[in-house]
Formats: sequence, structure tokens, C-alpha cells
Amino acid sequence: MTANSNVFTSGVAEVRRSWVMFLISGILLMILGVLCIIKAQTATTFPVLALGWIVVISGVFWLVNAFLAFGWGGFFSYLLNAIIRGVTGSLLIDHPGAGTAVVTTVLAVLFLVGGLFRAAGASVIRFPRWGWTALAGLISISLGVYLLAIWDTASPFFLGIAIGVDLISDAAALIGFAAAIHSLPEA
Repeated sequence: MTANSNVFTSGVAEVRRSWVMFLISGILLMILGVLCIIKAQTATTFPVLALGWIVVISGVFWLVNAFLAFGWGGFFSYLLNAIIRGVTGSLLIDHPGAGTAVVTTVLAVLFLVGGLFRAAGASVIRFPRWGWTALAGLISISLGVYLLAIWDTASPFFLGIAIGVDLISDAAALIGFAAAIHSLPEA
């Protein structure tokens, strides 16, 4: 067993008790992602505000998860994800008229940094079903690279779809993690 696996194993009992909160967070993020995709084709300002609130709300879920994961070393990765999402969402809410190009760039950076952090963190810690989190990170990185490539022509419709896809992939990873934690034998 590696040192990174020991970090996870030492806090597994604490995290196992919180599996329901991880599951609920995953389900709520899934709903937010679906809503984001469904409402992606409305007016320019409203999607920016809606997307900002969705990103802020997802940041709150990640903040809660950070404290639920405090005992096994996942605290800082979840906390950083929560901070990045909170700041990004706040910028979207505070400056809805800033233009699609700026919003696209901010979201691309969110996807790139958050995706790199999730993929690398999952690959290093290797918690149960870590592959789903790594895949969610790779999806986020792909969305970030694509948004940077089309930043000057991206539509608010596509931005909504991109955020929805990111939220759904994160939600799937959280639901998989919750199921894996719940199915672990008692220590």
C-alpha cells in the first residue's frame, strides 16, 4: 500500500459515515447540470446570471464535501475546488454584461484548473472509484481547452451546455464515490 493510499485509509471510517451526503451532493449536482443544459438557450444576460448562481451553488456543495472529507486528506482538494467555483460564480453574477468572450475565458480557466486538480488529485490519492473523478477532470480539461479555442465565438447556449456537462460528470463521480464508500466493509 502506498503512502497516498494510507492517507485515504486513515480517514475512511469518517468518510464512510458521510456517504449519504456525498450521494445527495452528487444527485443535486446532477439536477443542476441537467437544468443548466435545459435552460442553456435563453437570453444572454440571464444565462450568465443563472450559470453564475449554479457555479456558486456547486461551490457550496464542494465546500460541504471538503469538511466531510477532512479526515482523509481530500479536504484541500475539495476546498480549492469550492473556492475556485465560488470566485468564478461570483464574477459571473457581478458582471453579467461583461461579454461572452470574457465569460468564456473565465469558464475555460475554471474548467482547466479544476479539471487538472481533480484528475491529478484522484490519480495520486486513488480513493475508491477514483477513475470516475479522473475522467470528470479530463472532461473538464477538454471543455476548458475547447472553450479557449473558441473563446471569441462561443455562444451563451454552448456555455450552458459546457457547464451542464461539467456538473453532470462531477455528479457521476460523486455518486460513484458515495456508492463505493458505502459498499466498503466496516473497519
